[in-house]
Order: sequence, then C-alpha cells, then structure tokens
Amino acid sequence: MSPTLVLSLVAGYFAVLIIIAVLTSRGATSESFFVANRNAPWYMVAFAMIGTSLSGVTFISVPGNVYGKSWSYLAVAMGFVAGYVVIGLVLMPLYYRLRLVSIYSYLDQRFGYWSYKTGALFFLISRSLGSALRLYLVAGVLQLAVFDAMGVPFAVTVVVSILFIYLYTFKGGLKTILWTDTFQTLAMLSCVALSIYFMADALNYSFAKLVGAVKDSPMSQVYFSDVRDDKFFWKQFASGMFITIVMTGLDQDLMQKNLSCRSLGEAQKNLFWFTPVIVCVNVLFLTLGVLMYQYAAARGLHLTDLPQLLKLKGGLDTDKVFPYLATTQFSLVAGIIFILGIIAVTYASADSALTALTTSFCVDFLDISKYSEKQQTRLRQFTHLGWSVVLILIILVFRAINEQSLIDAVYKAAGFTYGPLLGLFSFGILTQRRLRDGLVLPVCVAGVGLTWLIVSHSVEWLGGYKFGFEILLLNGALIYLSLLAISRPAAVNPAAQTAV
Repeated sequence: MSPTLVLSLVAGYFAVLIIIAVLTSRGATSESFFVANRNAPWYMVAFAMIGTSLSGVTFISVPGNVYGKSWSYLAVAMGFVAGYVVIGLVLMPLYYRLRLVSIYSYLDQRFGYWSYKTGALFFLISRSLGSALRLYLVAGVLQLAVFDAMGVPFAVTVVVSILFIYLYTFKGGLKTILWTDTFQTLAMLSCVALSIYFMADALNYSFAKLVGAVKDSPMSQVYFSDVRDDKFFWKQFASGMFITIVMTGLDQDLMQKNLSCRSLGEAQKNLFWFTPVIVCVNVLFLTLGVLMYQYAAARGLHLTDLPQLLKLKGGLDTDKVFPYLATTQFSLVAGIIFILGIIAVTYASADSALTALTTSFCVDFLDISKYSEKQQTRLRQFTHLGWSVVLILIILVFRAINEQSLIDAVYKAAGFTYGPLLGLFSFGILTQRRLRDGLVLPVCVAGVGLTWLIVSHSVEWLGGYKFGFEILLLNGALIYLSLLAISRPAAVNPAAQTAV
C-alpha cells in the first residue's frame, strides 16, 4: 500500500471531521463544551458511545490476543452487561438527582474537599494513561503504513495525530464530539464487518462455513476452569463487570456523554440499548481474530518467524499481526478499510477522552464556573492544549518501555488507577459513614502501592496464582477496607451527612 495513498486517506478523513466540527461548534458555550447543553438525543449518545468505549486497542489487541488467550475475553464482555445494569440503576439516578457536571463533585458533597480532589486526580491519571495507550496504537499503525517509508520520526507522527484531535475538539467539545463520534462509530463498524467479509471471501468461506470454522477452532474456547489461570472464566467475568463500573460509571469521559441526555429516563434507555450491542461488537472482534490467524496459515505465513512481528525480548507481538496483514497481505481495498477503521475507532475514543480531561480539570481544579464566559473559553482552550501535550509525552515514554499486549497494558493500568475511584464511590454509596477527609489521599496512594506489591509477588506468595484484569478488584477492596479504618459514624457530624 502506497504511503501517499494512506496519507491522502488520512487527510481526507480529517477534513470530514473538521467540517463537522465547524458546523457543530457555532455558538458553543461552556455548557455546550461540557454537557452539550443537556439536550442530546439518547439514540445518538448510545451510538456514539460504541466507538468511545471500544478504541483502537479493541480493534487491534482483542483479535490479536486470540492467539494466546482464545475467546477468554468474551467472559469479560459478558461481565460488561452486569456492570451496565449497576450503572443504569445505581449511579445514573445519583448523578442526575445531583445534576452533576463533573461526577467527582459527588465526593465533595459526600465526604469533603480532599476526597473530591483525590477522585478527580485519579481520574486524570487513569484517563490520560488509557487515552495515551490507545493513541499510541494508531500512531504505530500510521508509522508502519506511512511515515517509516517517508523517514518521519515516530515523535512527529504522535504530535501530528494529537494536533488533529485538538483542532476539531477545542471549540465545540462534547457538542461536536457527539457528531464526530457518531460518524466514526459508523465507519468503525463498517470496517470490522468488511474486514471479516474480505478474509472469509479469501478463504472461500460461506456464512455457514465461516461460523463452523470459527466454532471448531481451538482459538474459540471461552470457558477456562483453572482458578489460578489468568483466563479463568469467572475471574474474567467479575473483572469485566467491575471494569465497566469504573471505566464507564466512574469515568467522566463516558458519563459526560450520558449526562448530556435530556433526562434520566433517556440516559437509561441509551445505556440499556447500548449494552447488547457492545457485546455483539466484541464477538465480531473475536471472530475477526480467529479468521486472521486462519488467513495467515492459509497463505503459508509463519508469523513467529517474521522479525517485524516479534517483541524486543522474543515472542509474537500480537498487536502487530492485524496491521501487518492488512498493510502487506490484504487487497488494496481491504487495506484501505483497515486504515480507516483503526483511525475511526481510535479517534472516537481519544477525542472524547481529551474533552473529558479538560472538563474534569476545569471544573474540579480550576472551578471554572466563577469566571466570565470569555475567561472560561480561554481557560478551556489552554487546558485542552495542555492535556494534548501530556498525552504526547506519555506515548513517547510508553513506546520506550512497553513489552506487553496493549489490551493487557490498558486494563492493568486501569486496575491500579481506577481502584481508588471504586473504593471511594463504593464506600459513599454502600455506607453512611464519614471519612477523615485529610487522610483520604495518602490512604489511596498506599492502597495502590500495596496492590502493586501483592500483584508483583503473587506467584510465589499465592501458590502460583497470576493476577489478570482482577487487579482492579483487589485494589478497590484494599482501599475500601482502608477507608473503613479512617471512617467514623455519621452521627458524629450529622449536619455534614449527605443522603445517598
């Protein structure tokens, strides 16, 4: 595939996004930027959330991970359903009743200043890390497909990629993103379906034969019964449930979209329609993974013998398999479809994340509402630019140190950084106790450190047990117990108690 062709596609794609941004950001205010004037149609939010929730990590890593972990990820996706039920029935009513712009202001009302700032701080860390890893993926694909051949350094690729996001989001914020993400979700779903079609056609699979080939493949195993295995079904299911609760329900990015709906009822309708769709989309990605390796085998490719697909320390880098096949083995049309798909799904996730980081910092740390609209606009735009720079720096550091699958890296990072949010919100909702507010930040930091210590030594300390995505459960539980230790009965200060 010609680098010039790919670059032209990328330029054309972003031209469409810029046009959408110009049309939708007219007359934008701070309320437009943060919550889209609380007037977004529920069905539009539901569709836009698909692309936001998945990201390029799902597009690349979930199919790639089939090589070593089969369909064990389906248990995680099934756990998503239980997590969305909790969000829709417990968290959304709370957020709408309090009419929150930043969901972390709940912690201020419930516990106090330091609890509020701790929650917002861990969100900023979590979302900036997660978004940077997702952007790292698409920057790597563009580097492979275009910029290596042109002699452009990876750092320049990263800067240009994030600059595009800044250009189409800095003015309209969420009001613009609901439209751009709707467009990008449609592009992503079309690309996944077409990628499956092109590979099935190359393998001479009818639909029935396709289903049979995937079903009969050893890579389609879902249930793993060894409790010590990081693929153990129920461990994966529980992890999926709690990952959803924290990475959607306790995450300003995804909740910001839900809070833009006209009412609680419409927000719940959006979420409960979105839930089965997201599980089906993950099944498509897993199907794509099985087909991908069957396609490589049919073409006589020994992937583990290709140096460009190996990690620095050896072993197949499964995150590189789909990009390699799409850019070197697929037909020209299929390769174009892949490039558009990876760009669409990654930027659908990253643009809303950048807006959420800006929202949280402006509301939770700058208290932006006390300024005039003109001052708010200036602060928003400087903050937006600042977070763009932070994402660039994280990507460049991650490139130098990473040695694992990106889907594993994202969820493991989330396990450490979202644990404090899980502990704080759970304690606030499940108890009526108050906290010694000044101790909350050090307790949360210590909980993360203790979690890291246990996970690092689990094999020798816990009889060979390996932690997978359930790091989040351990971290949340440790922090919950630590918060209990620094709490006091609500009766000690009844005037400060906030009903939940």
